[in-house]
Amino acid sequence: MYLEHYGLKEAPFNITADGSLFFQSKHHKEALATLLYGIKERKGIISFTGEVGTGKTTLCKVLLKEIPKEFKTSLILNPYFSSSQLLRAIVEDFGIHLKRVSRLDMVYALNKFLIETAENNSNAVLIIDESQDLTAKQLEQIRLLSNLETEKHKLLQIILVGQPELKQKLEFESLRQIKQRISVNVNIAPLDVDEIKDYIKFRLDLVGALNLNFAEETFNPIYEFSKGIPRLINVLCDRALLAGFAKNKHIIDKELIHLCIQDLQ
Repeated sequence: MYLEHYGLKEAPFNITADGSLFFQSKHHKEALATLLYGIKERKGIISFTGEVGTGKTTLCKVLLKEIPKEFKTSLILNPYFSSSQLLRAIVEDFGIHLKRVSRLDMVYALNKFLIETAENNSNAVLIIDESQDLTAKQLEQIRLLSNLETEKHKLLQIILVGQPELKQKLEFESLRQIKQRISVNVNIAPLDVDEIKDYIKFRLDLVGALNLNFAEETFNPIYEFSKGIPRLINVLCDRALLAGFAKNKHIIDKELIHLCIQDLQ
């Protein structure tokens, strides 16, 4: 609706997990570097947590592009399966053809695939998003997959991506075995207050915003509303662009931001 008014190629504050819109804050860069380190050093199970809207899924999509092309990858975005269905989803996402789908056959086929991958000097990476929703049975299945190894290496690198509730779940006594297998813990923090301006400018530059600006006075209230969480920044800024369009403005000022905050609250 407002694209023509501001002369934009597309909406700058889309909330979809688009890797091309990845903003490399210091926290995001550190998280990405640590994840790559855990994968390349074959650390086995990695825990990657962060609050809702901090950009975990987007970072995972960037991670998949950064992983060497010869690596085999599987990304499970929605783990709402039984433990057996989850195993099948993992196997099929690696491109493994199954003649039979019993648990034993699936584990055998996966182990064979992983050994062949390692023999070709490659690596296999499994990323499971929304891991805070995994059941104890599913987490036990993942722990068993982490047992697949040679004398020197883990054959499968597993990244459990989830909200802070994942950490709480792993504190259960019944899950102490998988918790002990986690060798790398990564937590992604929201943007700092001094990164808000750069984040908004980054988003605007990507869509060719030549006739649109956010006034300097807007960045503190944007941070106070969002607490630095990118998804909330996007929601507020998108609403502000719509309000600016309605008022025929090309500069988003503090008054507009406060009106949009009241509306969203």
